[in-house]
Amino acid sequence: MAKPPLRIGIIGYNFMGKAHSNGWRQTAKFFDVEREPVLQVACGRNEAAVQAFADNWGWQHVETDWRKVVERDDIDVIDISLPQALHSEVAIAAAENGKHVFCEKPMALTLEQGRAMLAAAEKAGVKHYVNHNYRRVPAIRLAKRLIDEGKIGRIFHWRGAYQQDWIVDPNFPLTWHLRKETAGSGPHGDLNSHSVDLAHYLVGDITSVSCMTTNFITERPLPGEGAATFSAGEPSGPQEMGAVTVEDASLMHVTFANGAIGSFEATRFATGRKNHHVIEIYGGEGSLAFDLERMNELQYFSRNDPEEAQGFRTILATEPCHDYISNWWPPGHMIGYEHEFVHAMTDFIHAIATNGDIDPNFADGVKVMAVLEAGLKSAEDNGRRLPVEV
Repeated sequence: MAKPPLRIGIIGYNFMGKAHSNGWRQTAKFFDVEREPVLQVACGRNEAAVQAFADNWGWQHVETDWRKVVERDDIDVIDISLPQALHSEVAIAAAENGKHVFCEKPMALTLEQGRAMLAAAEKAGVKHYVNHNYRRVPAIRLAKRLIDEGKIGRIFHWRGAYQQDWIVDPNFPLTWHLRKETAGSGPHGDLNSHSVDLAHYLVGDITSVSCMTTNFITERPLPGEGAATFSAGEPSGPQEMGAVTVEDASLMHVTFANGAIGSFEATRFATGRKNHHVIEIYGGEGSLAFDLERMNELQYFSRNDPEEAQGFRTILATEPCHDYISNWWPPGHMIGYEHEFVHAMTDFIHAIATNGDIDPNFADGVKVMAVLEAGLKSAEDNGRRLPVEV
């Protein structure tokens, strides 16, 4: 018997558009989802480019006006794969038109926008999700299980670091990621949004922050034609320069509601680091450590092991007992970055079909935005410790 369709309209077709399209296409092939995703409409400003994207990924229709997409009667879900400056308007309009919303991170440009998105979604009664996809790494799910089972005891410390190096070259252009009006902030908002969400998920709410930020390069060449996230584009004439208006690196210290303390480092100037996202959690009975570049592994230390056998052990989270893994490959066969999106789409479809919960939702996203915004305010005030006010 055919499953009822779940018709998707995607807004945006670059990096995240590809990742999301792959997720929607794969979920029903590997998981027993209640509704069959249908790639209904792809939307982007450049008609030729979005048509090529649709042809490649199997989207049935194309559109260049996102407002027309959110108003269509043949759409159930709006997938927002845009830069964060565009999230709020699209998400609010989608909710007002009765569409479920699957939104890429960071949730919004500001906390105020995030609150407005949450209010609109709750008023409309639609499902809403912020794609902090690292919650759906099997090793992270295992970490959550061990913490909930008390295996590491009372948590004392969180350490998070998210390090990249793609703008170390001073000749890398002034793309939208480096402008406050389009990005809101630099790695503090982009990379730390992932880290803060994981800290909320694994440790608990953050109650206060102290933060410092810095710039290493304050002026960059303007981007050429076709510039994107990691590419400079082609210069169209003499090279002009523009001011970098977001931070290049951030270091934030926090307190948690449960008494733990933590640190967050976010930078795009960690030479040699491409996507180095690490977390460490230290408790009274044990510790956990995770490195995204070794995403199938979790490091676990237990004080309850025999003294002569104590030490960090490496758990390979590819056995069928780990979340999601039984739907993929035989034990010992790795999964990767793209699988997190499939897991997210699977859980999102289930939430819609059962009228159940999905996390992180817009309420979780607002909590992340509150921490990040308090951090920026602290940095502007010489690192003064500030409360987090959701």
